[in-house]
Amino acid sequence: MRIDRFSKWVVIVNCAVPVMLLAWDALNGHLGANPVNFAIRTTGILSLIFLMLSLTVTPIMRLAQWSSLGQLRRVMGLYAFFHALVHFGLFYLFDRNANLGDALSEIAMRRYLLVGIVGLLVMVPLAVTSTNRMIQRLGPKRWKRLHRLAYLAAAAGALHYYMLVKADTTQPIIFAALLGVLFAYRLGAHYVQLRVDSYRLHHPSPQPAESPIRGQRYEGVLRLAKVFDETPEVRTFRFVAPSGTTLPFQHLPGQFLTLRLNLDGRDVRRSYTIASSPTRTAYCELTIKREEQGYVSRYLHDVVREGATFNVSAPAGRFTFTGAEAKRIVMIAGGVGITPLMAKIRYLTDIAWPGKIHLVYSVKTERDIIFRSELEELQRRFQNLKVEITVTREASAEWTGKRGRLSAAMLMSIVPDLARSRTHLCGPTEMVEPLKEGLRELGVADEQMKSEAFGSPSRKRLDGSTTLAPEGSENMNGAASTSSIRFARSNKRLAGVGTRTVLKLAESLGIALPYDCRSGVCGQCKTRLLSGSVVMAVDDALDPLDRANGVILACQARCRDDVVVDA
Repeated sequence: MRIDRFSKWVVIVNCAVPVMLLAWDALNGHLGANPVNFAIRTTGILSLIFLMLSLTVTPIMRLAQWSSLGQLRRVMGLYAFFHALVHFGLFYLFDRNANLGDALSEIAMRRYLLVGIVGLLVMVPLAVTSTNRMIQRLGPKRWKRLHRLAYLAAAAGALHYYMLVKADTTQPIIFAALLGVLFAYRLGAHYVQLRVDSYRLHHPSPQPAESPIRGQRYEGVLRLAKVFDETPEVRTFRFVAPSGTTLPFQHLPGQFLTLRLNLDGRDVRRSYTIASSPTRTAYCELTIKREEQGYVSRYLHDVVREGATFNVSAPAGRFTFTGAEAKRIVMIAGGVGITPLMAKIRYLTDIAWPGKIHLVYSVKTERDIIFRSELEELQRRFQNLKVEITVTREASAEWTGKRGRLSAAMLMSIVPDLARSRTHLCGPTEMVEPLKEGLRELGVADEQMKSEAFGSPSRKRLDGSTTLAPEGSENMNGAASTSSIRFARSNKRLAGVGTRTVLKLAESLGIALPYDCRSGVCGQCKTRLLSGSVVMAVDDALDPLDRANGVILACQARCRDDVVVDA
């Protein structure tokens, strides 16, 4: 089950219907002989219903494996708080005539009112801390501990209702019974998890054996036919089939190819984006930047000559666009990150795609502009292609283009209808991640964004130290992991995982892993690592027992080598 942005808004709007109908009936005088009491009673029941629904989400999500349902938990909780506020507001404004002293005196005299006020006050900190930012500020343990108060709020609400009705207690008893079942489930699930954790700690499972998978990838030999200089540091390598006139595989624009090399007696694999269009079936091109500490990129630039043959496997990757997915696309590139986007531009112009294409390209200096003349020619030929280049460092006096680093504000000035466009980003991680956040603030939905990010072969580790990227870690243009991942219970595997998290990899294979905040703090996405190693930017949600059991956070974990997880 997947809940997209539209579906979530449908739920939000529909949850507002009951109070809207109540307001409509109030305006038209249809609330009966005692409209104030009717409205107070109705909003109180609605608050209790939404509170129970919010507590029901977790059991349903876990039992039915509907991980996306977790996105609605906070929606229900906030509606419960909203109706509770309206419930109290009606009592204060109309039943007590907005007289604070009279209201406090009434609450002190009647126990059911005192119980109800306790429930409302308990819900206040839950509502205030319902945002992702507050989850991060509190930390997972304190946030979880605080939000267990939802059970106390629900218990206070049910008791308040029971003490109020006096005669027919059927409905409050039903609420109390449901709350008891939910609470029993949480206690039982917690106990079972403790037993499972204890067993796994003392009886570690053997690592499952690797099982080969079948795929549509080609594995064979290609010959290097030609090398072109693009910039002083970037070259394009054109590969052809050793015999015949067409490539032995078909690919989509944006996919990558893996080179299998033996350097200094070591088997090395590197994946690079295919920069040429799939329409050009006689060859494929890899555009690669020479990195001073890039083990393979230096070899390709300094040693390899035309006529050499390479063992390859291709194609792979989901960072694709064929024109069928949207009517307009905005492509945002940084440096050599233009290569997968250039493949898409070449493909779309080759097929004379009628949609709008907007490329925003950031480089350090003018001499770093890759494919400059080709982009100028394509712009001249295709009116629907717009290219905007910004230079972040020095530029000549003749340079009339943009200057400065890419930002959300700059993007908005270049592409005013950004929120209505499919957006693809590719470049250094330090460029891509802030831009994604900025695009969200501009109204670009997550499902409208695709991105690939990479670091430098000499990059900072998460602990702040600097290290040479491990062998096999380059992707696309020599920087991200080409490791594989296998999901043991689902018996699914994916090679060339790049820098995507385990959660994103699972989603790409249709495997439902639970999640909520995606910030590494709520702990909903805990998954057991059976073999291999991962790196996590945030692991606050893991306790010592989790770490002892090899538990990882799927939303944060990125593969450092070949990985197997229990999912």
